Amino acid sequence: MAPPKTYGDDLELVATIQALLADPAQRDSPLREPLEQLLGHFQGQRERLERLVRISDGYHHVAREQRLSLVEQYDKQVRRLEKLVRISDRYQNSLRELSLALRDAAMHDSLTGLGNRRYLMERLREENDRTLRLGRGFAVAIMDVDHFKLVNDEHGHEVGDLVLQAIARAVETGLRKYDHCGRWGGEEFLMLLPETPLDQALVIVERIRHAVSTIDRVGEQRVALTASFGLAEHHGEEGFSATISRADQALYAAKAAGRNRVASA
Repeated sequence: MAPPKTYGDDLELVATIQALLADPAQRDSPLREPLEQLLGHFQGQRERLERLVRISDGYHHVAREQRLSLVEQYDKQVRRLEKLVRISDRYQNSLRELSLALRDAAMHDSLTGLGNRRYLMERLREENDRTLRLGRGFAVAIMDVDHFKLVNDEHGHEVGDLVLQAIARAVETGLRKYDHCGRWGGEEFLMLLPETPLDQALVIVERIRHAVSTIDRVGEQRVALTASFGLAEHHGEEGFSATISRADQALYAAKAAGRNRVASA
């Protein structure tokens, strides 16, 4: 994982946070409201700090007029500035932490808790680069829930959301610790299997297919679920987009062959 980005000053950090808040993709993020509140609080504190500095300057003038000694003026001003610096540092650290937390939230699907498309694209690039360096390869599987529209039509979108959550847990359970999975879009999920030849990948994906087919209840509602899978192994120096495209073609083949099955590119 790349080290967290550092910022030259608090103005640059505030600008970054404001840009994140303006991003439509973050509209439903659970961290959006607290981050907006903390940003407003930080800006209010900054204004107070500026007023304190002006008051401090005024006090310096009064102190000079009252013939306070230069040493007394200096010591008092240093103590005030040290206090202001400590306050400012605390708020900047809080903003940095929330910025990182918001970025993490932006990389995950809010419904299922899995990685989202942005997360998967980053993992695919990393795995593709690692394959080019080390030549160890990887496999990609795309899963589509069969007849998911019927679930929404018959039971409503609330049950449909519960179904997607249950499927996400089944996918996570079927994968290894070092595999990656995420919601590719709608009712589609993508699985990235590092250093995995096609025959081993097929065993893993079949395990997930079986786990999905055993889901018979979500909440108080009984359901019957199946899923179709397209599986492709990365070839040579092809880009990961080509591998995904072949997996997608295999998915269409699985659906054309009757669904509830795994097709390999």
